[in-house]
Amino acid sequence: MNLHPRRAEEPEVSLISLIDVVLMLLIFFMLSTSFIHPSQIHVTLPKASATAPAAPARITITITRTGTLVVNDRSLVNARADTLRSALLKVADGRRDLPITIRADAHSTTQSMVTVMDVTGALGFSHIDIVTTHGDGS
Repeated sequence: MNLHPRRAEEPEVSLISLIDVVLMLLIFFMLSTSFIHPSQIHVTLPKASATAPAAPARITITITRTGTLVVNDRSLVNARADTLRSALLKVADGRRDLPITIRADAHSTTQSMVTVMDVTGALGFSHIDIVTTHGDGS
């Protein structure tokens, strides 16, 4: 007969299983969360009596595949720099603080883009945006 008292085993806390459970929950919540862009959320906006402020004026220059220049939806006679310069002076009406948006076809010539940027820079426009799309890398 064994009359010696048993040694009480010290309780042990296993943190490994706790960490595994927390990481599994983290992965679950990350994968189950849907990321919604604000533009995809449909809300009914309240009505106000005041009218919305007018959008700031902007000059849009479009370069087509063939090199034709279009300034604010008006096609220019030719794609020469002096024609573009006179069209920009007419549209800007002396305001050099107007932002300019350049929309160029991906297959247009680089020279067309350089001509537009050269003319806008020489006229003193400092806010120039170039419109692109997000490509898939191919």
